[in-house]
Amino acid sequence: MTMETPTARVRGLGSAQEGAEHWWTERLTSIATFALFVWAIISVVRMGSLDYHTVTEWLREPLAAVPMLLLIVATFWHLKLGLQVVVEDYVHEEGNKFFTIALLNFFVVIAAAFALFAVLKIALGTPG
Repeated sequence: MTMETPTARVRGLGSAQEGAEHWWTERLTSIATFALFVWAIISVVRMGSLDYHTVTEWLREPLAAVPMLLLIVATFWHLKLGLQVVVEDYVHEEGNKFFTIALLNFFVVIAAAFALFAVLKIALGTPG
């Protein structure tokens, strides 16, 4: 039994069938971010010295650079998903909602690109 009218069913009005996917993706990115953040904290604590040379040498190791890149991607993806939900819930005018989500996506992509570039520049740079 459905709560839709036959006309609404024909027009395709109703759920976009994307809510569960968004919800699951947000949960998975939060788990990934948490696990990778725990790894980052443990790695930094085990490093001992936090001077520039030690940190850059550590980040040049593939076993440090790859998880750091994954942490950046998971964190910014989770940020985008969470802020998108806030915008969808609290911005009611469709034009403003579209503009705000587009602006949000733009800034998240730019910030993530800068962070990824910084890690890759260190990871692929020449040993110093």
